[in-house]
Amino acid sequence: MNYTFRDFYHNEVQLSFEHQPFSKTPKHVWVICKYKKQWLLTKHGSRGLEFPGGKVEEGETAQEAAIREVMEETGGVVKDLHYIAQYFVSGKSGTIIKNVYFAHIDSLVEQDTYYETDGPKLLNHIPTNVKKSHRYSFMMKDDVLSHCLQFVVEKYCQ
Repeated sequence: MNYTFRDFYHNEVQLSFEHQPFSKTPKHVWVICKYKKQWLLTKHGSRGLEFPGGKVEEGETAQEAAIREVMEETGGVVKDLHYIAQYFVSGKSGTIIKNVYFAHIDSLVEQDTYYETDGPKLLNHIPTNVKKSHRYSFMMKDDVLSHCLQFVVEKYCQ
């Protein structure tokens, strides 16, 4: 399954559910998380509510980055991590290739800092009007979220 669309900033996005079609060493990750029966997000200081994610650090794999970012931004201990998609954004300031993962979270550990976020935020559901809500980050407002959530629900949340 492959999709092409425009993101919140009108950049072209290519989303693929194939295994790493754009890069074997992506520099960014995004993790859709489920803790018990709730979605686990974080609240970024300036962007709003979003699933955890970030940059892959030097010497780290994308999977290791995904696990670290979940812990840093939410205190979530990843029970299992599943690669689900990769997307390529062609923007005015360059390109971004990001792996998307789904993680079941085993537990939440309270931390002294959640880095650039306000820590864990649990939701029973992702609202249908997320694209129009000012509470949510721009990363939650394009079709990456809708396609990946549909995939996750069908494959992992039955």
